[in-house]
Amino acid sequence: MKACRLLLLTLPIDCFPARCVKPIVRIENCASKNFCIRLKHSSQHLEWVLPRTRQNVMVNEEVYVSVDIEAAGPIPGEYSMLSIGASFIGEPGVTFYIELKPINGNAVAEALTLNRLDLVVLARDGEEPTVAMSQLRDWVKGAAAGRRPVFVGFNTGFDWSFVNWYFHKFLGENPFGFAALDIKSYYMGFSGCAWKQTTSSQIPGEFQPDRPNTHNALDDAIAQGQIFAKLLGARQQRRGS
Repeated sequence: MKACRLLLLTLPIDCFPARCVKPIVRIENCASKNFCIRLKHSSQHLEWVLPRTRQNVMVNEEVYVSVDIEAAGPIPGEYSMLSIGASFIGEPGVTFYIELKPINGNAVAEALTLNRLDLVVLARDGEEPTVAMSQLRDWVKGAAAGRRPVFVGFNTGFDWSFVNWYFHKFLGENPFGFAALDIKSYYMGFSGCAWKQTTSSQIPGEFQPDRPNTHNALDDAIAQGQIFAKLLGARQQRRGS
């Protein structure tokens, strides 16, 4: 049995022995859906089994959120973020997608060809940036349910730059904080390969997603989330062997 990360749990005060001043509490995964809470004080041993629910898992547990965006150009401010897709890794169906009104008419033709988004259509039908970012923030916080959301991207420097800029420009806050996790960098550390070997086409088949890259923000967020989930699984197996 392997100990998991320390979690914050609220236990009723009357569950502790009267003289228990400095108990040692150990929290372990005792089943796929439960935590074992073991308390040791002197010669006394107590044990509880709590269901692995979001009510019992507090902010010290991280949850990975795969995010992908499509934009009109290479940098935020000068160019618009046009769509955002997001998916909670390991939680199928917990997804988010929205298209935004452009903040200006600037565009790189190649970018629009790839993402197949039309600035004129988005100016008419897209959500205002303030509304879109408010919806994304509320979705992240609601779905995280007290856990710490970690922004995950593939070549995340690009996606993060737009999402972070839009959050601060239109809301003044970013629910992900000030840091992001890059799958390419994670794979480089995991495999020991060179940076040039971290492109999606060079990642081994065992880590490839079950869907191709389509330049639809939600499709790509789900796909890159699958890559990261497989890397996490391989890392866990390596640590357990």
